[in-house]
Amino acid sequence: MQNSAEKNQELVQQLRNISETLADRALAALKEAHSLGESKRPEIERTLTQARRAIEKAIGLLDGES
Repeated sequence: MQNSAEKNQELVQQLRNISETLADRALAALKEAHSLGESKRPEIERTLTQARRAIEKAIGLLDGES
């Protein structure tokens, strides 16, 4: 049986994976916009980046508890 610190570390790892996925998708959105000749950051990239920042904050909070 896992203790709460081990469970938190599992959750932190899952959140890191999600953060990485969000970063990849944000970058893909930027590349797509660039290839289409757009000069502004696409809204989806802003949304993905904001979500990634929230995930990173959660990681910091959970990782600090261990």
